[in-house]
Amino acid sequence: MTSFDTSPQLNVWRALLALAVVFVMLATTGWTALRNQRGPTALEASVTAWEHGRIDGRRLPDAQAAPARLARFFASLTAWQRTSLAHRYPLAVGNMNGAPVQLRYLANRSALQKARSVERARTHDKRLSPAGQREAGRRMRNYEALLDPGRHILAFDPAGSGRVAEVFGNLNRADRVSVVVPGVDTELLTFQRTDRKKYAAPVGMAKSLYAAERAASPGTDTAVIAWADYTSPSGLGMEAATANRAEHGAVRLNALLRALPGRSPVSLFCHSYGSVVCGLAADTLPGRVSDIAVAGSPGMRAENASHLDTSARVWAMRDADDWIQDVPYLEVGGLGHGADPVSAGFGARVLSARDAQGHSGYFVPGTDSLRNFAGIGVGAYRTVACAGEDDTCRAGLSEATAAGRA
Repeated sequence: MTSFDTSPQLNVWRALLALAVVFVMLATTGWTALRNQRGPTALEASVTAWEHGRIDGRRLPDAQAAPARLARFFASLTAWQRTSLAHRYPLAVGNMNGAPVQLRYLANRSALQKARSVERARTHDKRLSPAGQREAGRRMRNYEALLDPGRHILAFDPAGSGRVAEVFGNLNRADRVSVVVPGVDTELLTFQRTDRKKYAAPVGMAKSLYAAERAASPGTDTAVIAWADYTSPSGLGMEAATANRAEHGAVRLNALLRALPGRSPVSLFCHSYGSVVCGLAADTLPGRVSDIAVAGSPGMRAENASHLDTSARVWAMRDADDWIQDVPYLEVGGLGHGADPVSAGFGARVLSARDAQGHSGYFVPGTDSLRNFAGIGVGAYRTVACAGEDDTCRAGLSEATAAGRA
């Protein structure tokens, strides 16, 4: 009989070899190439104009000032002055943490209208290839969809593949706030889908969670943010295997959270590479973030939950058919994202994901995964279902429920 060495050390070396092969393949097939940006983007130009602007003789504050300072500045203005600034510097105001939420919606509507006009003109630009004209048409139609009545766009940047965030519910009066942090291939053109991938796109995820939260606790005012306001990796290449994009995303996520109105508890729902973003953001999250729930995670850049150094409760789930379970759960030389969040040694509260549909089906209505997310989002921890016999989860539910009553 032939014996095979299945020692942990050998398994680690096999994983390292696999990562090295992937690195070489990606490096030689162009995945490591960078796209050059010529000149300032529209957002950068708007911020520069803001920084040289005035309102009735008053200098405008630094666009990157602390949210509290910017909030005081806007509170000192008349309604007409605020509206004037939103129309004069739409991208700057629309992405300004500290600006009133309703003013950001107004500013981003103005910015979307301008961006739509730009893309409409590009669809007839003879200097573009037919493919370029079609791309302009797709972007124009996406902007038109974002301009539909009743949509609340909290952030918008048309540069490159684009960034956007949308709110469902009323942020100003919400008792509980949820933020959906998506993974790879998130951009303007994939922000919303109407096909069978509907619940794999940020808008579909957030709308589904919002409906589930309202069903779980009709008396709780909730708001859900579809947050695609970071530049995610494109495809499953080197960008997805490293933390560079997640590091930048973590900074942006924390900036958003610190500028949210009110003091309501906030829960983060982080899918796939989005869990890397949440893991890196964890140690600097504001105290109002009560829960971090990850699904289909490749790792959170930590060896265990305690190393995240956060007061937020950490939850994790993975569908039995999710291909992410086959990735090497380690981090070596910047490649890989560390330990498996659903492993016993990680220490997260492991939740049931029964009926979830593979890697992209955690927000599909009728699944345990969505019901569990909704229970966490509204603070109804007694309704949350643990995975199997997970003692950490059951103990965590008791502790969370007791904390909620307190």
